[in-house]
Amino acid sequence: MTRFGGYAAIVTGGARGIGAAIARRLATEGARVVVADVDADAAKAAAADIGRGAEWVHCDVRDSADVDEAVAHTVETFGRLDVVVNNAYAGATVGPVETISDADWLATFEVTLHGAVRVSRAALPHLARAGGRGAIVNIGSVNGETGLGEHAYSAAKAGLAGFTRTLAIEAADHGVRVNLVAPGTIRTRAWDGREQTLAAVAANVYPLGRVGEPSDVAAAVAFLASADAAWITGVTLPVDGGLLAGNLAWTRAPRD
Repeated sequence: MTRFGGYAAIVTGGARGIGAAIARRLATEGARVVVADVDADAAKAAAADIGRGAEWVHCDVRDSADVDEAVAHTVETFGRLDVVVNNAYAGATVGPVETISDADWLATFEVTLHGAVRVSRAALPHLARAGGRGAIVNIGSVNGETGLGEHAYSAAKAGLAGFTRTLAIEAADHGVRVNLVAPGTIRTRAWDGREQTLAAVAANVYPLGRVGEPSDVAAAVAFLASADAAWITGVTLPVDGGLLAGNLAWTRAPRD
């Protein structure tokens, strides 16, 4: 498929895992893609792995100047910007709320929520010139939709869902759509060495009987970023194997 022929895209946190899968999917469908990541070496390697039409740039989404430079680099390199994927996030801080320091809480928000705001702010003027095909796709989480622990991460992802809705209304005046994908458990390097845990989660939590793969999220992002979703904006699309549909343990519990 070539849904993105002539498009230019930037993917933050694009060097590994979900971000790398998204960048590759967009490129496979014809887009020229900038892999933006705070790990410059990994971003360079990811772009090289994608091949022709892929570039890389160092981007720390905590730094407005860095973000502005990354967006400008994309526009200068490709002459336009059509798709932005806000995928960068900070690692979860696990534990009771009384154990979370201000610094840890703010560190999560600085990347996961505030970083997406910075990138969207820098990109919107360019997306508005994309002839009606400008799109922002934010990567949220099921943690932002229901109570699954990890206070700071969950709150930041919930905030990102709220920002998606408010920005969608504003950006619509400029012909730009804004949507969010909320993945469930995805098999990435964060789960390395925890195969037993993944198997248990797949069997007991997800109605479809497996955890997700980065390609599952990439497919949803490609849909929302494409003209196939031309009349969709401000939505949260769960990519969660049925997790949010209901309580699997309850439906399987024995009844008297």
